Amino acid sequence: QLRVVESGGGLVEPGGSLRLSCAASGFTLAHYAVGWFRQAPGKEREGVSYISDSVYAPSSTYHENAVEGRFTISRDDAKNTVYLQMNSLKPEDTAVYYCAADASSARVFGAVIGDSNESLELWGQGTLVTVSS
Repeated sequence: QLRVVESGGGLVEPGGSLRLSCAASGFTLAHYAVGWFRQAPGKEREGVSYISDSVYAPSSTYHENAVEGRFTISRDDAKNTVYLQMNSLKPEDTAVYYCAADASSARVFGAVIGDSNESLELWGQGTLVTVSS
């Protein structure tokens, strides 16, 4: 069974850090692009970060303006996992965070920047991040 599973969420104070993981099973994640998305209470889901596949070249990455300079997406293909390192967290980062994988980097990038309504192949169940003092 192909799936991705998020972990690493929790409660953190403003200014703190968390690292989210998106672990793949049943397939080789290196062949897939991955996006991180989040949905805050009462708001629509939004794209956060993107990383391309790493089959033919080192991955490229992208971060939305709201998290640029604070969040870093990376991948460890040996562990079949993509990470989202989140630093300098703010209360407005509170949300359920989801990762999604697709064999098409263009499809994932389009979804992250909100330029595409195409559905992505695999979605995780989400992990809750709460930033509060």
